[in-house]
Amino acid sequence: MSNEASGSSSVDNALRLLELIGERQALRVSDAAGELGVAPSTAHRLLNALRKRGFVIQEKPNTAYRPGPVLNEIGLAAIGRVDIRQVARPVLEEVRDRTEETVSLSLLEGRNVRFIDCLESPRAVRVGNRTGVVLPAHCTAAGKAILAAMPEPELSRRYDSAELDTRTAASVADWTSLAAELHEIRRRGYAVNIEEGERGISAVAAVLRDRAATPLASLAVVVPAHRLASRAEAGGLADHLLTARDRLQETLRGRFTA
Repeated sequence: MSNEASGSSSVDNALRLLELIGERQALRVSDAAGELGVAPSTAHRLLNALRKRGFVIQEKPNTAYRPGPVLNEIGLAAIGRVDIRQVARPVLEEVRDRTEETVSLSLLEGRNVRFIDCLESPRAVRVGNRTGVVLPAHCTAAGKAILAAMPEPELSRRYDSAELDTRTAASVADWTSLAAELHEIRRRGYAVNIEEGERGISAVAAVLRDRAATPLASLAVVVPAHRLASRAEAGGLADHLLTARDRLQETLRGRFTA
């Protein structure tokens, strides 16, 4: 077989593996080899190459490969953003009306978070529309909610340097502190930001997951800092947010598996 033909075959096999992982949400080396009709060593090499690029993840050695962040982000960019915005809008409206605060919907992009939809509070003093704003994920409640839902190997890949940019004096500045906060978010079920991304702005956020528990996006209530000055005050907003998140999550799961 010529080098050109060999290269084409490898590309075809890699693309087929991505299709299989997208369909099944989990794929073992032995199953991959059987589907492709290749040796297990060849399937392992291809899967490992996809893992290094972030297309798939493997939480522990010798376990199944699952969709990685790059694959998820490509899928969301292609079909998810419009769908998520359309499905989430009524829920955003409900949370906005119940809390009378600005609410937002966000996606993770690399180590940043992008606000893809937003509804402003009806109050005179409020946080303005955030749509299109991009901030470091670890400096926002929206971003930290998604980061906390990621497997440890994927966090390590994204933050391989363990260096964190800061936006304000309140920003998390080191990996040890961030790791401790992500652990607390997992325990508590929601993330809080107290003027970490921008002075004068605080927020509470919860992650949206698909059926495979992969984080899709996050839903947040964003408020002027004087109305959320400490994490202890976040519980009331979180209650409204988590109830709405659970309902939206079920709707989105049905949409993505339809």
